[in-house]
Amino acid sequence: MRSVSNVFRALADPTRRQILQELKRGELSAGQITACFSISGPSISRHLSILKNADLISERRDGNRILYRLVPETVANAVGDFLSTICPTQITQRRRLKRKEAS
Repeated sequence: MRSVSNVFRALADPTRRQILQELKRGELSAGQITACFSISGPSISRHLSILKNADLISERRDGNRILYRLVPETVANAVGDFLSTICPTQITQRRRLKRKEAS
């Protein structure tokens, strides 16, 4: 299960945020992701692992390749949950949504 702390920790790094930007266009292999950066493959692999552990990306096998894709709902839910705890207008909006969903 994802923790909001893991999500924000993962988002704190600019390289990981850029990986998410690249994945916004669609699935990419680790090699394709690495080609977008000037850092080593093992470093990209570590960043991918952190993003995966935070449930910000998912992977699937395609033959001998692993393809990664963005999981945008995780970002939206984590940021939304965080905002609703500190912003009164967000709390009110979330309560309204929950009432609508319940009815």
